[in-house]
Amino acid sequence: MSDSTGNHEPEDVVHDADGDAVNVEAVNDGVPAPAQGAGTPAADADGTPAADAAPEAEAPGAGSDAHPDTALAAERLGDLQRLQAEYVNYKRRVDRDRADIQIRAAHDVLETLLPVLDEIHLARQHGDLDEGPFRAIADKLEQALGRYGLVQVGAKGEPFDPAVHEALMHAAWDSSDSELPGDATTTTVVTVLQPGYKAGERVLRAARVAVADPE
Repeated sequence: MSDSTGNHEPEDVVHDADGDAVNVEAVNDGVPAPAQGAGTPAADADGTPAADAAPEAEAPGAGSDAHPDTALAAERLGDLQRLQAEYVNYKRRVDRDRADIQIRAAHDVLETLLPVLDEIHLARQHGDLDEGPFRAIADKLEQALGRYGLVQVGAKGEPFDPAVHEALMHAAWDSSDSELPGDATTTTVVTVLQPGYKAGERVLRAARVAVADPE
């Protein structure tokens, strides 16, 4: 800027109302700059005001419910795992009980043949199986059933055992009977009315007997 005399004045000099020159740069040097962040946005490196900081982005799915397909998939997975556990337990039970089932099935067959064995026993007592083809048939049948563990229980002179004997009669003690032990000290079987049968540890039928007490 130049005055009327042609002299150039610095650009930082302005005139007040009285016409005196005032150095603006000197005035500005005494005025403190506004603090950053106190109502004035911070400036970037090129001097332009910085934009407000963007809010932090929320994590995906935060504050929102899970997708319906995800919940359905978790439910189906739980059902599948539960069914698989039930199948494993079922298979273990089947493997454990298979032998017991086979034994029970064999015992059921043996029990259905007990009336046939009773007829064979009576026929043998009456002498009908002393000779002839029926004797061989009866022997082979008893041998075949013996392979499945079938054993006849109940004999005269045995000590009475309530686990395998069923006492139907209480007879008087006959000391002259040579088949009875003379030194018996407990209740003894004196007559077998119907033989019993046992398969392994299972009593299929208790022997029906008459017993007597020692003197």
